[in-house]
Amino acid sequence: MEQAYLIDTNVIIDNFGNKLPAKAKEFLNSFEPVVSVVTKIEILGWPNATEEQLKPLYDFMEIAGILPIDEAVIEKTILIRQTKKIALGDAIIAATALVHTMVLISRNISDFKNIQDLQVIDPHNL
Repeated sequence: MEQAYLIDTNVIIDNFGNKLPAKAKEFLNSFEPVVSVVTKIEILGWPNATEEQLKPLYDFMEIAGILPIDEAVIEKTILIRQTKKIALGDAIIAATALVHTMVLISRNISDFKNIQDLQVIDPHNL
């Protein structure tokens, strides 16, 4: 079975801000993008963004797979929050990756440290 990846919000921001190394961009273009619904909310909820800034982000979300917060993700999020001090959005993203057996791609690997069975790749270190 091919490895599946979940892209964190900060990676999308870095990608659209041209802050990713060439190797990371190449890696991200090697599979279909998938994000949590939390990432969609965070990205498109950019305060004071112009239409010009939001257009490519809306276009990206049109082609990305968006994983919902279903009961399995809710239960996994609760377990994570019971055992780790972690922001709610990050806990939902981590739970989504775990429930769907995906590797999380995030610049902020420290946000997800010590979450059992969660694999995280920092695209800046590829």
